[in-house]
Amino acid sequence: MDLMNTLSLSAAGLKVQGTRLRVIAENLANANSTAPTPGDLPYRRKVVLFQNVLNRELGMPTVKVKKIDVDRSDFQRRYDPGHPSADAEGYVLTPNVNSLVESMDMREAQRSYEANLNVIDTTRQMLTRTIELLRS
Repeated sequence: MDLMNTLSLSAAGLKVQGTRLRVIAENLANANSTAPTPGDLPYRRKVVLFQNVLNRELGMPTVKVKKIDVDRSDFQRRYDPGHPSADAEGYVLTPNVNSLVESMDMREAQRSYEANLNVIDTTRQMLTRTIELLRS
């Protein structure tokens, strides 16, 4: 039944957006996590990669998380000679996490999540109406 497939597809969308939100939360929580000692690296931002895969049970493509990878962009440097992880010149490497970018990603994930919830709710309403019509 197509409506049941719609529910499965939307559930897959909810699952990947939930994973995306978890990774964004991890990035935001570690936005100020510097290296413990000079020469070590601070927290590196993570990103979620999606993949379109064929769901053989449904016979249609769906989405899943392909991989949670690290963002290979450069770390930022901040002059703070008193910091325990400062190098000989007084600079501290800071994570490559931009709170503004994470907030925008979070907003996009939230909207995608809500869109999938709306599809599920609409599908549920259609199924309920169909059952009501069949009973009368």
